[in-house]
Amino acid sequence: MSSTHRPTDIQLHQKSRILELTYSDGSHFELPCEFLRVYSPSAEVRGHGKGQEVLQVGKEDVNITAIEPVGNYAVKLVFSDAHDTGIYDWDYLHELGTNQERLWQDYLDRLKAAGHERKTH
Repeated sequence: MSSTHRPTDIQLHQKSRILELTYSDGSHFELPCEFLRVYSPSAEVRGHGKGQEVLQVGKEDVNITAIEPVGNYAVKLVFSDAHDTGIYDWDYLHELGTNQERLWQDYLDRLKAAGHERKTH
């Protein structure tokens, strides 16, 4: 599997709960662990087809406890809530970073529509 966007650097900042990615095209993203968790590419989150997505709630304090390489094309992120089934390929991580603002707002809108209030610190 070849990736269009391959990161040149990945750093996990556990204290701030941020995964920092730098790509060879010059793009740089700081993705919060909560954002990565709620947009996990796993079947548990995405479902098995369009419209089967499962809204993730209560993930404000989630952190990444391990980053495991998957071949040369992806990483498996292990989260502090024991979620570890999502394989994040390089292109998906780049897509999350590129669309972070819109995706985050969409998540907040879906939480609100479902009657969940996100706790802030």
